[in-house]
Amino acid sequence: MSIRLRLALQFGLIVGCTLLVFSLVIYAFTYQARRALFTERLLGRAQIVGHVYLDGTNRADASRVSYRRYLRQFYRTLPQEEARVYNNQDSIVFHEGTLRTKPAPGKLLEDARRVGQGIRHDAAYHQTVSLRYRDARRGTFIVVASSMDTESEQELSNLRLILLVGLLVSFGIVGVGGWFFAGQALRPMKRVVNEVDSITASDLHQRLSETDGQDEVSHLAQRFNSLLDRLETAFAGQRTFVRDASHELRTPLTALIGELEVALMQDERPPAEYRRVLRSTLDAARLLKDLTNGLLQIARASDDPSQVPLTSTRLDELLLQAHEEIRRRHPTHRVDLEFSESDSGHPADPFVVRGNEALLLSAVLNVLENACKFSSDPTQPIVATLLAAPRAVHLLVRDKGVGMTPEDQQQVFVPFFRADNVRTVPGHGIGLPLTAKIMELHGGSIHVRSRLHEGTEVELILPAA
Repeated sequence: MSIRLRLALQFGLIVGCTLLVFSLVIYAFTYQARRALFTERLLGRAQIVGHVYLDGTNRADASRVSYRRYLRQFYRTLPQEEARVYNNQDSIVFHEGTLRTKPAPGKLLEDARRVGQGIRHDAAYHQTVSLRYRDARRGTFIVVASSMDTESEQELSNLRLILLVGLLVSFGIVGVGGWFFAGQALRPMKRVVNEVDSITASDLHQRLSETDGQDEVSHLAQRFNSLLDRLETAFAGQRTFVRDASHELRTPLTALIGELEVALMQDERPPAEYRRVLRSTLDAARLLKDLTNGLLQIARASDDPSQVPLTSTRLDELLLQAHEEIRRRHPTHRVDLEFSESDSGHPADPFVVRGNEALLLSAVLNVLENACKFSSDPTQPIVATLLAAPRAVHLLVRDKGVGMTPEDQQQVFVPFFRADNVRTVPGHGIGLPLTAKIMELHGGSIHVRSRLHEGTEVELILPAA
């Protein structure tokens, strides 16, 4: 079932139920009002019958018959009207209307003697009332009057017909109107759907147009445009990553193939030449392995955080492991370690963070190795300071290397980016981008501050466990 049909049906159901309840209330109040009015008419007729009876019994019989005839002519007779007067012995002493052999209405007589009047509804429109009538000379009498309210029956029948026809017409109008207005309400949604259908992977720059309002459709369009922004950024980053990765992989592969082709150009070569070719191809294979490992680490760091196992990890121990590895890789460089704690209160293990040990070790190694590679003077010490704050652990690595320009600092987290002044230094430009992804995965951050020819500071911040 379409949303338009569902909205039209729900709207019609709500309005239809409201009209039905309203019609029932009108009919019920009208029915009760006419019944009460007819009851008042019967009580008035009973009072008139009492007057007629007492006045007629004070005259001669001929006058009494003439008075009754005059009464029937002067007052309009009600349908199936009947009036009776009962004495104290519950015997009929006066009767007006069609004579019927009915037993004395005991409850009506009892109610009239007790509270002055009684009412009984014999059928839907037939009523019987009783009225206590006192006379100073002749005592107390009970007048019982009954009749059929045919006028109310006819009027209520007409009212039912009017309400029924009105309801049917209203249902039709509400159905057509609900279908029309549901279409009007869903028209912006249909435009959004058409625009979404026109957006493909090749034109993610397009955006939805329904974003200038304050309704739910505009909010949905705004959220979808935000999703398109993220998708466009991700696709652009993926294309850049694939292009740069292909370029970087092609360089060692080209060198490897070239060396092998040169070695095969002659049938026989001296052993020293073969060893040189093997060393060259081994260096190219190692370069290719390092680049592949870096790409795999970037892919792993980009995974869903919920899929990466996190444990309590001591960052001071990781820093010591990284320091030993850096001393092995760069034995000529000096790296000093400093451990510090803030003055505020902190737990017993201030350097404990929650993270993945392998990824965090890779991040620390990347920062220390960059500091070593880009230090122009190996005698200048590289200082790595680990600071435990109440809510976070900071690792600050400072070097006195070549530094960077402000323009280069804005692109240091782009994979495979390399500044012009360090293109001669071996590397692939994936260390800092990988470290940034690892920090993001652990809920931390990385900050780079640098001055050209003065040095660079790299700060890693991780939430304390």
